[in-house]
Amino acid sequence: MFERASIKRWTGLQTLIVEQSTRQLWNKTTVSLRFFLSSLNSNFADFPGSIRSHWGVENQLHWCLDVVFSEDDSRIRKDHAPRNMTILRRLALNLLRQDKSSGSLKMKRYHAGLNNNFLLQVLSNSGIF
Repeated sequence: MFERASIKRWTGLQTLIVEQSTRQLWNKTTVSLRFFLSSLNSNFADFPGSIRSHWGVENQLHWCLDVVFSEDDSRIRKDHAPRNMTILRRLALNLLRQDKSSGSLKMKRYHAGLNNNFLLQVLSNSGIF
């Protein structure tokens, strides 16, 4: 499957992990395989926690950024603008999470865009104002 020449590019590779997961939803069962490459030479017992930690970041940050700000649909690609917008979106997401009022993050963002009083409430709860 791999040519010898391509293996030289993996000089730090220590571990290959194959994870099989089974998901049952209603009457449908799906099985998926995930492959993880690692430069860590660690005990096998450490890897499940590392994998869960990785997906925790994906579910708590990246997924939220996409749902609340439609980040995956962003067409901002020039110069430093993508990085700057990422920083601003993360800042806004953290401010919205600190707000104790009820509602989803997406609705809080929408509400803050329409209501300056709510926007000031979100900003003042954070200690910025």
